[in-house]
Amino acid sequence: MPLALESYLNQAARWPASGRHILAQFDDESVVVYQAYRPAIGRYAAAHGAFGGEFSLGRMSWIKPNFLWMMYRSAWGTSEGQTVVLAVWLKRAAFAAILAEAVPSAFRADRYASEAEWREAVARSEVRVQWDPDHDPAGAPLTRRAIQLGLRGATLARYAHEWVHAIEDITPLVREQRPHALARDDARLMLPREDVYPVAGAAVAQLGIAAPGAGSARAPEQPDPPASVGMMPASSLDSFRGRDSA
Repeated sequence: MPLALESYLNQAARWPASGRHILAQFDDESVVVYQAYRPAIGRYAAAHGAFGGEFSLGRMSWIKPNFLWMMYRSAWGTSEGQTVVLAVWLKRAAFAAILAEAVPSAFRADRYASEAEWREAVARSEVRVQWDPDHDPAGAPLTRRAIQLGLRGATLARYAHEWVHAIEDITPLVREQRPHALARDDARLMLPREDVYPVAGAAVAQLGIAAPGAGSARAPEQPDPPASVGMMPASSLDSFRGRDSA
């Protein structure tokens, strides 16, 4: 299941400039998400079409539907422990279930009446959602927000063993395009094709997704409501950092 590629310039012209949007490659059956691992984990997954071997079900694992966010997070596949980059074709119904289960990784006063209520939601859910500034190919932050989703427990086990259509090691593509990205040779840069993923129903408010059509080049960025993780134990904070388990 090869990735569909498209010029970065063509894609950047149609992507929203601001707001919270899920940029992803998807069709009726699947949504592509990205992860980066050390070779022992990444190569096993690509060879077997599922996660196993040294992959840990005991740690939260983060998936990212936005390729450029994965490139920023892994320094284009050069960060320690993130040198093998995977494209994972996740069943679309499973992706929708993950979104429906997601709880913010930090307390948000616009969503929860108190930190105690938020903590109860965190304890019940096996999925965390985190929005961070998206980045351009060279790593400069943008006003648009990118999503990442942390999985644990039974949800992570189903992701690892049941919910995946296919896994591809796209490290060669990353290495090929990295020089163009870092040099900002945008005319030559080819990336996985991504569009705004449609979210409907209760998940829109739950995730804080921007309204359809929002985020044009002239639209002002709406700041995130205040967030606080100050009272989370340090041991809990480690799993909220958005780094893939390795």
